[in-house]
Amino acid sequence: MLDFQGDTPAYVASGTVKSTDGAFADRLRQIFESVGGIVQEFQPDIVVFESVFMHKNPGSALKLGHARSAAICATFEHKLEVFEYAPREIKQAVVGTGAATKEQVQHMVVSILKLGGTPAPDAADALAAALCHGNQRRMRARLGSGNMIAGQI
Repeated sequence: MLDFQGDTPAYVASGTVKSTDGAFADRLRQIFESVGGIVQEFQPDIVVFESVFMHKNPGSALKLGHARSAAICATFEHKLEVFEYAPREIKQAVVGTGAATKEQVQHMVVSILKLGGTPAPDAADALAAALCHGNQRRMRARLGSGNMIAGQI
């Protein structure tokens, strides 16, 4: 989670939501409840997700899509703005190339946010998505195509 004051991102928190073994519906419920708890605790204004991409395993992409849906639905009660960016778009915004590796994304997230340690790859991806959105907000504001306010992402 990042807090933007103007164009400057500040690190607030990060981590990963993990579900335990069990029935798929139970794991989706755990994701839904975990994300709902995070939203309740930190009260962000905006949430940003990485879009699902089809790689080699369509079954994995479907399960990821279900997990993302559970996470997105957990934000509805709080009436948050939801934004979505493609993985290549996020990497391009943060690293400068859409073909960046996980390690390059982690390195740039640490560098941009001046973190004392390296976040886990999934947490770095989430922070990178928030940074991508911050870049998009700044660009739209400078081009005059939207009202942008300071807030947490």
